[in-house]
Amino acid sequence: MNDAGAQDSANARRARLMALLVRVASRDGSALRDLYDRTSAKLFGICMRICGERQGAEDVLQEVYIAVWNRAAGYDPERSSPITWLATMARNRAIDWRRSNRKAEEMLPIESASVVEDAADSAPDLVDRAREAERLRACLDALDARTSRAIREAYYAGFSYAELATREAVPLGTMKSWIRRGLDRLRKCLTDGG
Repeated sequence: MNDAGAQDSANARRARLMALLVRVASRDGSALRDLYDRTSAKLFGICMRICGERQGAEDVLQEVYIAVWNRAAGYDPERSSPITWLATMARNRAIDWRRSNRKAEEMLPIESASVVEDAADSAPDLVDRAREAERLRACLDALDARTSRAIREAYYAGFSYAELATREAVPLGTMKSWIRRGLDRLRKCLTDGG
């Protein structure tokens, strides 16, 4: 797709999302469902990265769509695109969740606040991490396309097994089996060195 085509496609997506937000503001439940279907994977990814755990991310995502239902009338297309507005809401709620769920043992005592360690990875650590990522990509690519796609979408894009089963039109148990067997083959590939 050329740049103009990509821009037209992006503009069409933006217009669809704006129209859905207008309908959500008028309390149209089907519009909220459509908005969820079009944006939840991206927003779940944001929540997952910040929360660091699936259950917390799912809880935050639910709160985001409740807030969308209640605040859609306040969306201003002059200030931001619909996806930016939604992503900002997800980010802020995930940060709030993270702060409120921080374990006491994770918090440093005030006496240690003056001790600052350099958290940056060393060059050898970065090289090792890049090699590990490349091995993981190679092992994922060695799986059959269906299994590789399911694992990538579950763990990188944040889709639930149920969502993937629906998308592939297979029973939930089948999707779980595909992913479980794929993870077993992936683990073997990584431990055997290829």
